Amino acid sequence: MKVEQLIRKLPKAEQHIHIVGSTRPETLLWLADDGGLEKPFKTSRDVQNFFQFTSFPQFINAYCTIVDCITKENQFERITYEMLESEAQCNVQYVEASFSPLDHVLRGLDYGKMLDAANRGIDRARMDFAIECNLRIDLVRNYGPEKGMEILDWVESKNDNIISVDLGGSEERFPAKQYKSVYQRAKKIGLHLVAHAGEAAGPDSIWQAVTELEVEHIGHGVTAIHEPKLMEHLKKRNITIEACPTSNVRTRVVNTIKDHPIKVFNDLGLAVTVNTDDPSMFGTDMNNEYLQLHHQLGFSLQELFKFSLNAVDSSFLPEESKSKMRKSFMKTCNRILNEK
Repeated sequence: MKVEQLIRKLPKAEQHIHIVGSTRPETLLWLADDGGLEKPFKTSRDVQNFFQFTSFPQFINAYCTIVDCITKENQFERITYEMLESEAQCNVQYVEASFSPLDHVLRGLDYGKMLDAANRGIDRARMDFAIECNLRIDLVRNYGPEKGMEILDWVESKNDNIISVDLGGSEERFPAKQYKSVYQRAKKIGLHLVAHAGEAAGPDSIWQAVTELEVEHIGHGVTAIHEPKLMEHLKKRNITIEACPTSNVRTRVVNTIKDHPIKVFNDLGLAVTVNTDDPSMFGTDMNNEYLQLHHQLGFSLQELFKFSLNAVDSSFLPEESKSKMRKSFMKTCNRILNEK
């Protein structure tokens, strides 16, 4: 059996995927129609062309366009369900998905109703595809620490399926250290701690996330490659790097998959997972991520499966659930390897 076929059969888990960035082209057209909006695309092909970026700011602009198209809370049910349907088609069995509620509350939507809609999508996907999903709340740096505290108020009042906070947005303009008190509070109320860092800024951004916010995971973490002491620190503290290879190429963080530091991170023994970030916008999925790493960087099937196990082991699932999932993954992988 070809390696490509075996990769598609590998059980997978994903930790770094944004619900909004998973919106399918045809669903974006539906959102615009459902909201009675006039947008610069008429067909799915138009949307795919719209999702061609030459810079990180262009990507952000496109992302904001999708946010503008979401005009009703119940639309999150379809978007979330379809995200998990696509994941299940890649044999992804567990997902931690990011949701940025303030983006939408500022456009007039209700936090609680959006959360309920997303969870309806999750519940339907669990029934239809046997896939599990928990939610991360992205505070978005650009809104500032006071808004971060306000979002935590919402989470304290309604936290169904929410397991962690995350911190996206502009690393350069809004340093992580500004959010120290927000993250301290998030930890006190029982949330896990994650932050985007080292994507659009240098190693200092990662250092701040690690030392000031005391995060358990770093989203992207690309620029850690420039500082051996930082990589050693991440390894020593067992801080997971949520690598998003195709995303980093598409937003010009790296030039090609071959230039991505994931192989260096892995060879040094850092905890690394593989993720899609915004799969519809970047034209990728989990099978493609694994295939690209195999073809471009020479990762073996066993090494790719180790990324799956890393995602299970570093997930924010309860220990009993992690142990059960790990055993299931191992059983499936052993069967697949015997098919070679």
